Amino acid sequence: MRFQLILVSAIFPVFLFSCQSNNKQPKQQSVKKDTSTNNPPMKCGGDVTKEDSARYYSSTIKISGAVVEQLSLTVDSLKKMNVVTINNYKITCMSGMSVSEDSVCKGVLLKDILDRAAIQHNDHKDRNFYIVARASDGYMATFSWAELYNTNTGDSTYVLFEKNGQPIGAKGAMVLICNSDIKTGVRHVYWLKSIEVNRVQ
Repeated sequence: MRFQLILVSAIFPVFLFSCQSNNKQPKQQSVKKDTSTNNPPMKCGGDVTKEDSARYYSSTIKISGAVVEQLSLTVDSLKKMNVVTINNYKITCMSGMSVSEDSVCKGVLLKDILDRAAIQHNDHKDRNFYIVARASDGYMATFSWAELYNTNTGDSTYVLFEKNGQPIGAKGAMVLICNSDIKTGVRHVYWLKSIEVNRVQ
């Protein structure tokens, strides 16, 4: 009888600890599940609110930095340059989701704009520059000189001012795109306000 009491006394704490552990697991799982539902997926591109458009809308882009001529360009300025038409441009996020598709867009090659401003080359070997396209809300896209002037990227990077026969609209007067990127949303800069040419130090 004494042996049985000792055996029960030894087993009962183990049984009790096991029950407590089993009771805790569902609570931990439910907490993780509830937490995840409070984090909606990040959005890419798409429509913008009227409030943000009013706050960040830019009708002029400044070309500055290591250039011979500092420029201040408007839509009218771009229309006087070599305007090209881009068909079926899609904005695709890093997730692979297609945010929007514009049937016909008009704009000017970024390198044509840079040629007009004239990058300050010291000699024919001076090619170490990077170009930053900056939006009014702080978003940025970066290109190297070699990308724009020695790869197909240079022939597919535009500053747009028209889509489907209409002004860009809520996303600013001008938008920068790189049509050759796999995920075009990454270097899709709306509310474009400046293009800065920087020398690599």
